Amino acid sequence: MTNIIKAQKGTKDILPAEISKWYNLEKKAEEVFSFAGFKEIRTPIFEATELFARGVGDTTDIVNKEMYSFEKSERSLTLRPENTAGVVRSFIENGMHRLTAPVKLWYKGPMFRYERPQAGRQRQFHQVGVEMFGIKEPSADAEVILLAVNYLKSIGLCDLDVEINSLGCPNCRETFSKKLKDAIRPYLANMCPDCQERFEKNPLRLLDCKVPECNEVLNSEEIQNVITSEYICDECSEHFNKVKEYLDALNIKYSVNRLLVRGLDYYNRTVFEIKSNNLGSQNAVCGGGRYDSLVRHLGGVDTPAVGFAMGMERLNSLLPDVEDNKLDIFVVSSSSTEAFKVVNELRAAGFSADFDLSCKKFGKQIEKASKVASHAVIVCEDEIANNTVSIKDFSTSEQKTVSRNDYINCLK
Repeated sequence: MTNIIKAQKGTKDILPAEISKWYNLEKKAEEVFSFAGFKEIRTPIFEATELFARGVGDTTDIVNKEMYSFEKSERSLTLRPENTAGVVRSFIENGMHRLTAPVKLWYKGPMFRYERPQAGRQRQFHQVGVEMFGIKEPSADAEVILLAVNYLKSIGLCDLDVEINSLGCPNCRETFSKKLKDAIRPYLANMCPDCQERFEKNPLRLLDCKVPECNEVLNSEEIQNVITSEYICDECSEHFNKVKEYLDALNIKYSVNRLLVRGLDYYNRTVFEIKSNNLGSQNAVCGGGRYDSLVRHLGGVDTPAVGFAMGMERLNSLLPDVEDNKLDIFVVSSSSTEAFKVVNELRAAGFSADFDLSCKKFGKQIEKASKVASHAVIVCEDEIANNTVSIKDFSTSEQKTVSRNDYINCLK
């Protein structure tokens, strides 16, 4: 075979054998989030490029290197690389600030980033996440962390580490950024090009670098003294302490990671990650935090907000395979016309049902039925002549013949 068109690098087909795991993730998300009062929202997969440049931040790797942008009718559009900015845009555009706080939203769907494919991460990937608007108190921070932990537990993930940090307010960050730059400046020439660029534009992003040479600089005693110093103001410190009190009361184990800054510019105060010990170095399965200025920054009424997102591919990679659900009934018949009629009756009665469209020999049909269904309904020459059907239960190998007029009730 020649000239076969293949899926693009960084994309992956979700095949029928895998789809049950995806259904489980989506079903559990709806259950856990809706029980906490969150309503689903679905936003477009492309937005104005400006939304992400302004919302995510023009100093981030996402905006600088990873966005899929294209021109259409002299407008720059971008496939969404994350969904918080899109949800905030919808919150503003649809006047949701007029709703009674908190406004609780959750979403699922595909995102797009041009980056090196790796374990659990593709160029087209899927996220499930929540956003909560209107509550400035630390109870909202604790609520979304609790929700993330409960969701992960609901899908069977328990070997997890919760890491939290406080970035403080803009005033806190300005003081810290100056101290950090002063400490790093003598070593800057030894750091990667990305860090040298971040040094002026967004020095906090230096702490997020994974390049070994940069980590060596960050782990030096002088810079560690700056990183571990108390730089957040009294108000931000009180907020963070209250978040920790809530987590303690909820018996959520956590650790404070002063290097945790997250990769997006809109975060302030509380940030958090939840990591799995089964994913290697790229082990974060959930990330989130507070972003109190983003709604205002994108043109809306000043509204505090907090949320998180999880990569669904990474979650799936940690979960065992799920056995495909069998059909309720497979119809075996010597007449495709009769098989069609019976299948239609069964489906109308609420059973999952199928039949052999090729009308193979009886033995082949029974063999297939035993593999794909829990029961067979047999409608061959004798059954057609006597207006009956035979029902075979594959779990017990029992078979009985009943009236064609009453077989639905017998099955029920």
